[in-house]
Amino acid sequence: MPLHVPPAPPAASRSVLAALRSPTASGLGRPPAAPGILRHSLEPELPLPLHEMTDFSPPEGSSLTRLAGWRFLLREREAPAGSAAVGAAEAVLTADGWAFAYFCEGPYVTSTRRALEQAESLPEAFQPRLLSVPQLYMLTLWLHRDTGADAADGTPQPSDLLIPLAPAPPGIAAHSPHRVDALLPLLNRRVMTAPLLRTPV
Repeated sequence: MPLHVPPAPPAASRSVLAALRSPTASGLGRPPAAPGILRHSLEPELPLPLHEMTDFSPPEGSSLTRLAGWRFLLREREAPAGSAAVGAAEAVLTADGWAFAYFCEGPYVTSTRRALEQAESLPEAFQPRLLSVPQLYMLTLWLHRDTGADAADGTPQPSDLLIPLAPAPPGIAAHSPHRVDALLPLLNRRVMTAPLLRTPV
């Protein structure tokens, strides 16, 4: 079923387009482009709100996540819509509004496109988002069931789906859809035991 891709803030879209056309854009002190990305030949598509997991057990009434930015997949300008993504660009909210942050490429870009194709084959409608779990160096495609929700708000609902992107943490299958109420307890246990795993023996 087609995904209900939320529109990105216009200022975020403009900042990415300007960076793609600028020969000097560097973005928060990072290189102007990841190796291999020829920015002038690329177009942004499929903007996805990037949420970050901030708390596995938040106080009542607060959110598990916060909006960290918007990530745009990039494709070759001459390629048809839906072609393989060759990179991504991210915009973040600053004190002065939305601003381009950086370009990137690598396995998460390819994996995001694959997960979106998986999601489109599901029989239900979803709003696609990205959910990052920094403590586990993990990124997932978050399929939110409320397709009309404000993409900047919300917290994963028990029946939402998470598709871990590759590479996923050991023991968690990439590209296997999981209900939130099944996967989050596992991630919580991983986070709670991570300091113990790093302790010298």
